[in-house]
Amino acid sequence: MRLPQSLILLAVAGTSAKASNDKVARPRGVAPEFAKFYQDTESFTCISNPAVKIPFSAVNDDFCDCPDGSDEPGTAACSHLSQNSPLTVADRPGHSDIDLTLSLPGFYCKNKGHKPSFVPFQRVNDGICDYELCCDGSDEWAHVGGTKCDDRCKEIGKKWRKEEEQRQKAMTAALKKKKELLAEASKQQDNIENNIARLSAEVKDAEAKVAGLETALKIVEEQERKVVRTKGKGKVNALAGVAKARVQELRENIVELRQQRDETHHRMKELEEILSTFKVEYNPNFNDEGVKRAVRSWEDYAARELGDGINDAKERDLDEIVKVDGKDSGVDWEHWENEEDGCADSDLVFKVAAYLPPSLVAFLEEKVLSVRAYLEDSGFLAKSDSDSVSESRAVTDARDALKSAEDSLKNLNNKLNDQQSDLEKDYGTAGIFRALRGQCIDKDAGEYKYEHCFLDSTKQIQKKGGSVTSMGKFTKISTTSVEELSETGEIIIIEKVALEYERGQSCWNGPSRSTKVILQCGEQNEILKVAEDEKCVYSMHVTTPAVCSGGQQGASNSKDEL
Repeated sequence: MRLPQSLILLAVAGTSAKASNDKVARPRGVAPEFAKFYQDTESFTCISNPAVKIPFSAVNDDFCDCPDGSDEPGTAACSHLSQNSPLTVADRPGHSDIDLTLSLPGFYCKNKGHKPSFVPFQRVNDGICDYELCCDGSDEWAHVGGTKCDDRCKEIGKKWRKEEEQRQKAMTAALKKKKELLAEASKQQDNIENNIARLSAEVKDAEAKVAGLETALKIVEEQERKVVRTKGKGKVNALAGVAKARVQELRENIVELRQQRDETHHRMKELEEILSTFKVEYNPNFNDEGVKRAVRSWEDYAARELGDGINDAKERDLDEIVKVDGKDSGVDWEHWENEEDGCADSDLVFKVAAYLPPSLVAFLEEKVLSVRAYLEDSGFLAKSDSDSVSESRAVTDARDALKSAEDSLKNLNNKLNDQQSDLEKDYGTAGIFRALRGQCIDKDAGEYKYEHCFLDSTKQIQKKGGSVTSMGKFTKISTTSVEELSETGEIIIIEKVALEYERGQSCWNGPSRSTKVILQCGEQNEILKVAEDEKCVYSMHVTTPAVCSGGQQGASNSKDEL
């Protein structure tokens, strides 16, 4: 059905008018970028289907002649066509092998004083003022049902410019913060790379140290085996030399102790004489309780009749022990030091006690275990049968040093692997999320508070009682499709960066909780909303400067990606 002739004349009035520069005025609803297709005033060629031509008078006559709707830029006659849902040839009888999708984005509104925009064709002359898209009201030019849309572009434009200024300030601040995040992420990555270089060098040094200690341990073990296998003269001579040195050391200690004892005895005698004289000469009539107590204590001490503490028999034994000549002490050290008998029993050295005086034997019996331990640790004597599985101190020290070096090498390798793994981990474009890792934000929502820690975890915290429910642990960075409204009011699909969190606390009779954190550009790290899309499956919308695009003019209408 066509519009009344008067409306058709209004719609096509501009098609025959000439501008001052002799160019044809654009028909109603045509944007400047499409004006070139409407220059011929005699005929019109369909934009997407040049094989189809119609008289120019059929432009904006409220009848859809072109398969792509380009002949009706100013009416709703071709609104049944869609760029997203193209018609088939069967929908337009008589047309074959032609494009049946719209070639124009919509009805063009000049919106002087604001910004130009396109209105979907189905909203042209629908009796509704679409000021959010067409603030000049030109989309309702037919005044259907008496609708008259005033031009409000001046006030709407002023408000939009103020809001746009605020958006631009927020975007500038967000991009500044993003730059700081990138710098911090780069710094952290440099630190990791430096750590890897340092740890790699330390690992090489540690490997060389371990190799050296392994060689040293083998040498010490071989030396111990040689000592254990040694028979005859050499072993007995060595043992005799050690025993002789030990006896000499004990003799010197006895001499020193006797000297200290004699000095102490002499000093004690001097003190006794002083106190005895004091007791005789003091004045008993002098009323001094301290002096009287001292005299009484001396009398008690003197009454005990203590001896001098020196036993003549023991003194004679000690004199024998401290003689310098080994033969006088009962041991022929020369015999043992020059022994050529092939005796394999190294324990014979401990039978030396049979040649010593009884007093010396009693003294050495207290030391025999320490002497044996000393000889075994020194490698001169094999371990006894009761301790046959043990090893010498030298081997133990070498083995402990090797184990310590191996543990240190293992620790360095673990640190190196951790750093390399962290360097290879996905932290988004330019590694920007490395700078946000571990930072937490939260949002109150009724009886709960929700928490999101970047690349770590998501939680649900009950305000009363403080119980915490895990909503997932970080697994990966991904993208997700989100539906949003375009400037023309159409639903469009936008890809956004998402952080995925899985393996949270299990639901009752349900799966483990999981959360998809959908990121969009914003000046602050902030949780906008949380929703449970399915049972125990959550979505969390979060703003962050990390996903702001450098050329982005507004966070809501641009693709949020780095």
